[in-house]
Amino acid sequence: MIRKIGMIGRTYRHVNRYMEIIGVLTKYGFVDIISKSKLESVIDFGRKIVFRKTDSTILALSRWERMRLVLEELGPTFIKFGQVMSTRADLIPIELINELEKLQDSVPPFSGEKAISLVEQELGKPISEVFESISYSSLAAASIAQVHKAILIEGEEVVVKVQRPGINRTIETDLEIMFHLAMMMEKHVQEMRSLNIVKVVEEFERAIHKELNFAIEASNLERFGNNFQKDPNIYVPKCYRNFSTKKILTMEYIEGIKISDIESIKANGLDQKIIARRGADLVLKQIFEFGFFHADPHPGNILVLPENVICFLDYGMMGTLTRTTRELITSMAAGAIHRDIDKIIRNLLRLCETDGEVKIQKLELQITELIDRYFNQSLEQMDMAALINDLMKFYPENNLKMPSDLYLLGRSMLLLQGNGEILDPDFNVAVHIEPYIKKMVRERLHIRKIAKDLYISAEELGQLMKELPFEIREIIEKVKNGTIKMDIEHKGLDSMLGTHERISNRISFAIVLASIIVGSSLIVLSKIPPMWNDIPVIGVVGFIAAGLLGFWLLISILRHGKM
Repeated sequence: MIRKIGMIGRTYRHVNRYMEIIGVLTKYGFVDIISKSKLESVIDFGRKIVFRKTDSTILALSRWERMRLVLEELGPTFIKFGQVMSTRADLIPIELINELEKLQDSVPPFSGEKAISLVEQELGKPISEVFESISYSSLAAASIAQVHKAILIEGEEVVVKVQRPGINRTIETDLEIMFHLAMMMEKHVQEMRSLNIVKVVEEFERAIHKELNFAIEASNLERFGNNFQKDPNIYVPKCYRNFSTKKILTMEYIEGIKISDIESIKANGLDQKIIARRGADLVLKQIFEFGFFHADPHPGNILVLPENVICFLDYGMMGTLTRTTRELITSMAAGAIHRDIDKIIRNLLRLCETDGEVKIQKLELQITELIDRYFNQSLEQMDMAALINDLMKFYPENNLKMPSDLYLLGRSMLLLQGNGEILDPDFNVAVHIEPYIKKMVRERLHIRKIAKDLYISAEELGQLMKELPFEIREIIEKVKNGTIKMDIEHKGLDSMLGTHERISNRISFAIVLASIIVGSSLIVLSKIPPMWNDIPVIGVVGFIAAGLLGFWLLISILRHGKM
């Protein structure tokens, strides 16, 4: 987890990185953010922040364009954060999302010699014992890793994904800084408090750590391959576990055509409509049948092979939906089709956590408006992208917190619609979803499913009845003995508690300061050696220390704008 360090710790451990972040924000005209969130307070008080004037050509760009440029200039961690945030239409404006989707995760490659050295270090043996040959130039380079083509001793063509040297340390430092900046923004910038940005950073921290562990990506690849091993419409690359670790991943080399390369698709006699239909069916199978789906199916991650076979690449970002979640989604979709508002609300409240008061009447009105807007037309005419974007805004407006994997699902559906339109202008993902919804509804109403659910419920009820007398007796005993405890969670007191903590710290500091002055005065009056010009040295040192500490306390008070 992200380490929560104190003011002095983060100042002296990461002062240069803080200065760089402030410099980049200043360069792109975000002095207001620095001022409001008091970012300059994380820098050593001995340094002075000079805000240079922002170039007029930069100021001519929109605020959201400048925000994207800030993330690009700050490097890998911030680029990845921007990419993750591009899926959160519930938190940030659509204009910013459009900019974040342009973030390019490409950087100059590191040297081939260093890559080969890292592969040898990870495998614990010379390259010649594993590979017949390996290219020193990379096929592609990104912020976290780069890819090299190679041939195994057995003759199979592979690619080796090699993690960038020192990337773990860079990301850990940036995560720690990002966490503290988020805390400061939530504390000092009013509009940031409702975004729960600290929680978002914590979620991002978990996601980026998964992406840094290539063993997880290897497991994702193998699981994905097992799900589709009997499907002739998809090809899943082979993973070579014996030549993979947490920092390198060796997998089969695939040569194909990107789905966005329409000219090459036509030149090779492939059928665009078949590719669009197959791609949609494969993504929807991942979601509704397996509950394990590729969360980043953009055109660069999907290849077309001969005979219109689809191949997905890059399994670092995957989404998971439990059977219960899939059933709730299906039930809500069926409720929307049949205009059963109560059914939608019941399942919605089961699916989501609440973040404040949920007003059922407002919820009912907004759901009715959504159904009237999108479900009073044929599926061929439904604007699926607009529906998903409206749903993303709908949840936070009603104090509902949607599970994070559902945001990945929404992003996958938007990318699916976009990919389909590239191949077939008449493509509409809603038409392809309908059979899967009907199939899941039929499965839920099947006699075997009902019987199984009744059996499980009866078993749980029997277990409850068996344990209930003991639980009641235990509660009664605790009441008699006065050992029942109650946990009370306070909300809205953080700012007041923070103020009281600062006051207490300053009072304690002032008491220590006064003690040093009194002690030093007694030493001077008692003429305790060692002496310098008939003045006790210890007393002089005490007065100097008291002066410095007093000056530090004064600076701290002035910084917070209150005497």
